[in-house]
Amino acid sequence: MSSILLQNQADWGSLYRPSDEEVFAEQWISDGGRCQARLCGKDLGGAEAAGYIIPHLVSTYQEVIDMANKNTGLNAAAKAKKDEFYTQLADIEKEMRHYRAHFAGKTVLCNCDDPFESNFFKYFVLNFNRLGLKKVVATCYNGSPIAGRQFLLYDGEGEAAVPKSRPYKAVVTTVYDKTGDGAVDMLDVAALFRSGENQLTELKGDGDFRSDECLALLDEADIVATNPPFSLFREYLEVLVQHQKHFIIIGNVNEISCKEIFPLLMNNKMWIGASIHSGDRAFFVPDDYPLDASGCGIDETTGRKYIRVKGIRWFTNLDIKQRHEELILVRRYSPEAYPTYVNYPGIEVAKTAEIPCDYAGAMGVPITFMDKFNPEQFEILGYSLDLATPIAQCVPPGKTYIKGGNRFYLDDGGTQLIRLYDRIVIRNRHPEGAQEE
Repeated sequence: MSSILLQNQADWGSLYRPSDEEVFAEQWISDGGRCQARLCGKDLGGAEAAGYIIPHLVSTYQEVIDMANKNTGLNAAAKAKKDEFYTQLADIEKEMRHYRAHFAGKTVLCNCDDPFESNFFKYFVLNFNRLGLKKVVATCYNGSPIAGRQFLLYDGEGEAAVPKSRPYKAVVTTVYDKTGDGAVDMLDVAALFRSGENQLTELKGDGDFRSDECLALLDEADIVATNPPFSLFREYLEVLVQHQKHFIIIGNVNEISCKEIFPLLMNNKMWIGASIHSGDRAFFVPDDYPLDASGCGIDETTGRKYIRVKGIRWFTNLDIKQRHEELILVRRYSPEAYPTYVNYPGIEVAKTAEIPCDYAGAMGVPITFMDKFNPEQFEILGYSLDLATPIAQCVPPGKTYIKGGNRFYLDDGGTQLIRLYDRIVIRNRHPEGAQEE
């Protein structure tokens, strides 16, 4: 254990550079997760490792080391699928307002959502008429830790309309003031289920989004909107792509570096959503979730447990205005300000805001560049993991380097090369003056 730990501690020395401040908080999740995952007997990297570290979010590198030394059991947490996080309504509202034109006449599927706990379901049924929706469908999987907690599961006699521990689906085709109190709210939604005007039925299978029953519901849907489990994000996205569905889903920024996901971004098959580009977000968690990590707490208004998660992003393939906004570039290229990589013919741009306006060649930028990516302004050439020449093949004489996965290196004149974060490689489609080294 100690040798692995020391190896990863050495990696951290090269990871933290003040100029990369905008991605440090996110990148350590990935590399810290890799460190902890290896200690737990897993050899993971990137977003896969992030799936291990996020459920027990830490705020500093030292906490990662402390957790490793104490053997705090992230592996067990991962096996227990402690990534059952529930998006807050305010975050959903802020994002969905950018897609209003896409919803008219459409069927929306929330296929990772207990209908009576999910704020996705709540948003779409309460805005059913304003958005002009045709249908809203939500499904819950067997064993959901929050299945059946709300009053909507019960009929007027207090009997369970659907067995509380079973997976079920809710199908909404009409929403109006059923109770006659002058407003449309979740009490009306409940009344419409009890009257049979909307349908609440038990699923035949386990409610897993990969089951034939749920895939049939997916095929009927026009748009999918949900928060899939972080541990299954890639598999979930793969299903959506295979079934050629439009989607608005939430995940972690480190998914950008995943080999299955980056090509979708590079080829304009998917992009970052409109409303979240920095900071952390609070997610509600099940009642049995342990509050033993940084960022956990209990909401004073609802009394529910929550955890704050860094690096959250929306991912979508529905067009939004923000995707076509031009990034204003004010810096100009100089060899001194933008050094060339040792193992790739491109220049280092440590922050998205520092992209030079007059450089025509390849530029390496942080993965958070995707927040500002405009396909008419920039072209994505690839990713450092694929484009970098292995450093062992091109290390200058007399120089040392820190070993690790394939990344770009810089020579700052010292004896040791600087190993950088993962980089997306881009070029400016319309550079001013078209300089190139």
